[in-house]
Amino acid sequence: MTGEIRKATTPKTVASSIGSLKGMNKQQILSSILEIGVVPVVRTSSAESAIRSIEALHRGGIRSAEITMTVPGAIHALEKIADQFGDSIVLGAGTVLDPETARICMLAGAQFFVTPSLNLKTIEAANRYSKPIMPGALTPTEVVTAWEAGADAVKVFPCSAVGGAKYIKALKGPFPQIEMIPTGGVNLDTAADFLKAGACAVAVGGELIDAETIKAGKYDVFEERARQYLEIVRKTREELKSKAAAG
Repeated sequence: MTGEIRKATTPKTVASSIGSLKGMNKQQILSSILEIGVVPVVRTSSAESAIRSIEALHRGGIRSAEITMTVPGAIHALEKIADQFGDSIVLGAGTVLDPETARICMLAGAQFFVTPSLNLKTIEAANRYSKPIMPGALTPTEVVTAWEAGADAVKVFPCSAVGGAKYIKALKGPFPQIEMIPTGGVNLDTAADFLKAGACAVAVGGELIDAETIKAGKYDVFEERARQYLEIVRKTREELKSKAAAG
């Protein structure tokens, strides 16, 4: 494929039960993200590769994606994806550092925001416009501060640096009411562990969308990985549900 963007069709997947995303309010957007269970962190070297990566993820069944502001032409990519997929995807902006950037991303089509660090003004801006926000936090104090400031879920980052799934489990002990999405160290081998530890969803970056595969032009690899992650979420949640029912 050259610069032309393919028109993708909505796949029949685990996430297809979400239905139309058009006109959803804040809670419905958040619920859709959590139902899918996987938040792809699309951090590529160009807007075109970001778009093609999201196309592949969508074909694989993941109807949500976060385009980071570190992608050259990220706003252009947001606009293209929003226009191409319309109400068949929940589109987010990542690495949002301030409320001004959040507003620009919103106008480009972003429906939710993710930050790498805790910025209370950005949380305030997202709440003002009734958009879900997942601010980055690491320590217990930061996690609670983010939640009390109005975070819809807390991005625990970089989770792998402080124990991975074990750290999520440790945080969920005193903070069972706080929704947590670990970022860093999530891959096909560890995703289930994070969910079992109490994560409401997992965010996956380079283990899902990697530079070498993009360089080789093998975007179908991302499609297959998307299916694998969705299957892990499905199986793990079924296991947890059965365990809870058994008491």
